[in-house]
Amino acid sequence: MEKIRCLFADDEPLMRERMRELLALHGDSFEVVAEAVNGEDALTQYAATEPDVCFLDIRMPIKSGLEVATEIGDGAKIVFCTAYDQFAIEAFDRGAVDYLLKPIEEDRLAVTLQRLRDHVNDPPEDVTSVVHLVNSREPKTAERIQWIKALVGQDVRMFPVDDVIFFQSDTKYTRVVTDTEDVLIRTPLKELTDALNPEIFWQVHRGAIVNVRRIAKITRDGVEKHSIVLRGSTEKIGVSRHFFHLFKQM
Repeated sequence: MEKIRCLFADDEPLMRERMRELLALHGDSFEVVAEAVNGEDALTQYAATEPDVCFLDIRMPIKSGLEVATEIGDGAKIVFCTAYDQFAIEAFDRGAVDYLLKPIEEDRLAVTLQRLRDHVNDPPEDVTSVVHLVNSREPKTAERIQWIKALVGQDVRMFPVDDVIFFQSDTKYTRVVTDTEDVLIRTPLKELTDALNPEIFWQVHRGAIVNVRRIAKITRDGVEKHSIVLRGSTEKIGVSRHFFHLFKQM
């Protein structure tokens, strides 16, 4: 049997690396023919390589994965990758399109790949109706925090949320650390969890949220004990067992 030719698109380097490694584990049946860093790049790579399957991150610059899927139509089978399980599961389950929740886990990807093998000779579905349904349920960008405001003495400090290295619970406050700031805000960590972009900020402990783009390495501190080293900080952030699945084979 010929290998199933795959394209995957994600603007996060860490996610592209993970997909590359996971798909390589199934190299007997699947071949990566293209990687893309945004929606426009995905369409260019699609036209150049004509893959059988496209793994598309929903939220990408220039064009979203939903827009890319609409333009591809029934030209290839589509698998959406999303962090927004609160709206995605029902939408995708009602359509003929598969989905992967981020961070992508090896076992769940294996299920998707087996489905693709089982239906390798089936023609791709037109995803337009599913895309419209997902679009109607997707959280709007405006609902996400864009700025952090912190009262320091008599001054109000403001900085972009993307500059945050990590958030950490501190009794009645939440500690916010950037390259230049180390301040306390009154917003509870739970409230921040609901308002932050889950593709960028991962909760790794009951009392800590980290910026994935700042992860330098994950270290083993003992049996089932791990911690994260973040670029721009000398502190280690512990990873609880409940959240360690986020970093499997990363």
